[in-house]
Amino acid sequence: MATKKAKSKACISLHALEHSVVDGVCEDIRTISDRTGVGMTGPIPLPTKKLKVPVRKSPDGEGSETWDRWEARLHKRLIYLEADERALRQLMRIQIPDGVKISIQIQND
Repeated sequence: MATKKAKSKACISLHALEHSVVDGVCEDIRTISDRTGVGMTGPIPLPTKKLKVPVRKSPDGEGSETWDRWEARLHKRLIYLEADERALRQLMRIQIPDGVKISIQIQND
């Protein structure tokens, strides 16, 4: 009997407040995938998390109650990439813009 070698996948999750920045990093990862010939699944858009903060306009409590409502949207993407050593080395060299959180987990199938 021949034993199959278990394939590993890298699960890459990206989080940022601006969707254009996240999509730019996704395109960089797609370029690496195409260049190295490694299979890629995604980017899978996950639900956007909305963070709402109501803030009182007058700080001293005098006058009428007026509120400002601030909202931040957290955009998330998920990418699965075959865990090839050459591709992962190039992935580590990507210039990640400020405000983007990236996490990489290696999964064995």
